[in-house]
Amino acid sequence: MAPRNQPISGNDLARFSGPNTFMRLPFSNELQKLDVAVLGVPMDIGTSWRSGTRFGPKQVRSESAMIRPYNLQTGAAPFDSLQVADIGDLAINTFSLADSLRIIAESYEAILDFDAVPLAIGGDHSITLPILRAMAKRHGRVALVHVDAHADVNDEMFGEKETHGTVFRRAFEEGLVQLEKVYQIGLRGTGYSAEDFTEAQGWGFQHFPASELWGRDLSQLGAEIRRDIGDVPTYVSYDIDSLDPAFAPGTGTPEIAGLTTPQALQLIRALRGLNIVGCDLVEVSPPYDTSGNTALTGANILYELLCVLPGVAYR
Repeated sequence: MAPRNQPISGNDLARFSGPNTFMRLPFSNELQKLDVAVLGVPMDIGTSWRSGTRFGPKQVRSESAMIRPYNLQTGAAPFDSLQVADIGDLAINTFSLADSLRIIAESYEAILDFDAVPLAIGGDHSITLPILRAMAKRHGRVALVHVDAHADVNDEMFGEKETHGTVFRRAFEEGLVQLEKVYQIGLRGTGYSAEDFTEAQGWGFQHFPASELWGRDLSQLGAEIRRDIGDVPTYVSYDIDSLDPAFAPGTGTPEIAGLTTPQALQLIRALRGLNIVGCDLVEVSPPYDTSGNTALTGANILYELLCVLPGVAYR
């Protein structure tokens, strides 16, 4: 068996040096050799408010140089048991959202042909629709854990059916998800009508508004979701704006009174045991946080998702 890839140690090469890959892992395009493929989708042409998420993958990778390979809190040692590499960015069409969504779907179909679990760094949330299309082709209707300030179930935006705010209505209409196993966590803010959230509940989506989660340990919620889903193939989509802007201001559509970073980790860690077939971390917009903290938080969330993938060794 070939040795498994390891992040470059900060004791071997200073963290401000080295490749700009996720956690300074090796770059590889040999998908047949990978268990997990980290990729960037540098796109913001699906966003409706503040742009800038096209720079998300680059800065999330840059900030990820701080992360070490072992999760001291949980004992997770993902690089001991999984072959992980960064496969670079998808070559989206920055002038065409429709063409970019096609490119994403086709690229994911190729990745899934090799049985690699894809971890995507966005990019705005519109990238999740073509990902779910590819997931459904491979796995059938998937369970969905969607952490976000917004339900993203608009019918259209400026007459467009495919945007970052319409993703999960399209997923519902196209039969990409198991309706009774969709969990939308952290919802909040204002809306255009009283039905902005309730309509999706009528489809079967389960909603967990941020106001009902304030001050709560989310470990129990995560455990309940895990038990409810069982062994169904599951996709996890994590929008950084689920966090309160005090923790993650660098995003396109910030909403006050959101989740905390400890709650994010509690929730993700409780998902261990799910049959997770893919994840994304979206809506990091570096121009709105020059400190880099939002990207650092996003990088750590992606690492935590890596730590709960099937097959991860625990020490």
